[in-house]
Amino acid sequence: MRTHFCGLVDESLIGQTVTLCGWADVARNLGGVCFIDLRDHEGVVQVVAEPDDRPVFDAAADVGYEDCLRITGTVRARHSVNARIRTGRVEIVASRIEVLNKAETLPFYLHETPGEEARLTWRYLDLRRPEMQRMMRTRIRLVQALRRWLDARGFQDIETPILTKATPEGARDFLVPARMHPGEFYALPQSPQLFKQILMVAGFDRYYQIARCFRDEALRADRQLEFTQLDMEFAWVSERDVQDATEEMIRTVFREVVEVELDAAFPRMTYAEAMRRYGSDKPDLRIDLELVDVAPLVAHCEFKVFTDWAANPDGRVAALRVPEGAALSRKQIDELGAHAAKFGAKGLAWIKVEDAARGRDGVSSPIAKFLDDATLAAVLGATGAQSGDLLLFGAGAWKVVCDFMGAVRLKVGRDLGRVAAGWKPLWVTDFPMFEWDEEEGRYVALHHPFTAPAVDDEADLRANAKTAVSRGYDMVLNGNEIGGGSIRIHRSSMQSAVFELLGIGAEEAKAKFGFLLDALRFGAPPHGGIAFGIDRIAALMAGTESIRDVIAFPKTTTAQDLMTDAPSPIPDAQLAEVHVQVRARD
Repeated sequence: MRTHFCGLVDESLIGQTVTLCGWADVARNLGGVCFIDLRDHEGVVQVVAEPDDRPVFDAAADVGYEDCLRITGTVRARHSVNARIRTGRVEIVASRIEVLNKAETLPFYLHETPGEEARLTWRYLDLRRPEMQRMMRTRIRLVQALRRWLDARGFQDIETPILTKATPEGARDFLVPARMHPGEFYALPQSPQLFKQILMVAGFDRYYQIARCFRDEALRADRQLEFTQLDMEFAWVSERDVQDATEEMIRTVFREVVEVELDAAFPRMTYAEAMRRYGSDKPDLRIDLELVDVAPLVAHCEFKVFTDWAANPDGRVAALRVPEGAALSRKQIDELGAHAAKFGAKGLAWIKVEDAARGRDGVSSPIAKFLDDATLAAVLGATGAQSGDLLLFGAGAWKVVCDFMGAVRLKVGRDLGRVAAGWKPLWVTDFPMFEWDEEEGRYVALHHPFTAPAVDDEADLRANAKTAVSRGYDMVLNGNEIGGGSIRIHRSSMQSAVFELLGIGAEEAKAKFGFLLDALRFGAPPHGGIAFGIDRIAALMAGTESIRDVIAFPKTTTAQDLMTDAPSPIPDAQLAEVHVQVRARD
């Protein structure tokens, strides 16, 4: 139907006849001449209909916004160059205009950003918008670059099952009734984790897959019910082998896709250091603010909140120095406290340092009266406080303080413009093996149950489960975890010990993971891997905060597809075929 793409017509085609297909991005009838900006996925080119060719002129005058057109014409140089577009030095003098499909009035103008509901209801129109085209094409180039890198290095693209077995760990599974096995269900995979480990046992050595994964969990800007990850696994490797290879891969694709040069070597930071300094296991290093532990300094002050948690071995008292933060109003400080409360804070203490040289007389704070001169001086010294600064304090359980003080650090950094330009990647390593779940009264895996511990002895792991460190690692970029992985357990006895510590008894382990335990008994090699979030990386490259902008057909935050009206009820007859009965809501 066409000879060229609209956005690729250039000066090399001057004098030639071309046929183009696209949408009427703009149609202007100036009386003596008609202009149509014709758009396809490559860009826009200007079409001119002149009055001496009356049928063409009349056809152009009748063109409406977003009409679907085919236009034949001759390429000529433009009198007035438009440097903003790639085709801005040429135009098409139309000799034939065909309306392939007349567009009705659109629900929104494509050169504006409509509301979220409108965007997702008419997603096919939203995707026509140039900005969405740009972001989606960034994602496409990312996947192409990843495949090139992996294929060139001998990685094998192997598909793993979509219909698989439900497991008791991680987020909720999406369940699929098995029609031929009444009362039994498949689960959609949360990741290909177990299958890629089995592939290492099977001798495939280097595996990858652009994998669709599913998790039935609450949504937010960087989460979807179904998502895409680059899944990788290596046999015969250590942590550094995986990290060095994938670090080079990420550097390469950023260079190729968005012309960004990342650090020649990504810094490494342990989980313990990241939490201590930044209150997060995915710290945004573009923000030059750090937490300082002050528990020893306030252990004997008269502020009970501080002293109680300073004396608690599982507690933390941390301070955050905000340079020039003393200018914040009481309302702004209260807003920071409300933000901290969303992450578990009971309160957010503060001190305004108006004149550091005057000591107590130079500060303003509701808690200053509870701190003697020596304690106040020690706190000011430890935090490096200077005149004009604001000190924020958090006290509570160690993990809770990390969470809310880390969140406050991010908010302050963004609100006060302390986010530096550029890209700050790093590796976070040496994650805890387990976390204690108070509600369930048992340990849960911080990464997943197949992550190897740093110790190689099962008895040692059992004796020191609370402080055990795993061989897990995450790649972080600008405060986003873009990849997470680990060296895996490759011995059946160690895997059984981990299951036991997680409260998965031998009988349940056999029922749920018997195939894995069996596979590990037959000479499973040491192996490890990582999974990268394609959606998240694409969003970072495209410069958007929401992964919905780089997913063609995403769900809303209420887990709905507004375009297709999914999920939707299923007829009773169809449910009966799969032996499912829907219970009425309580």
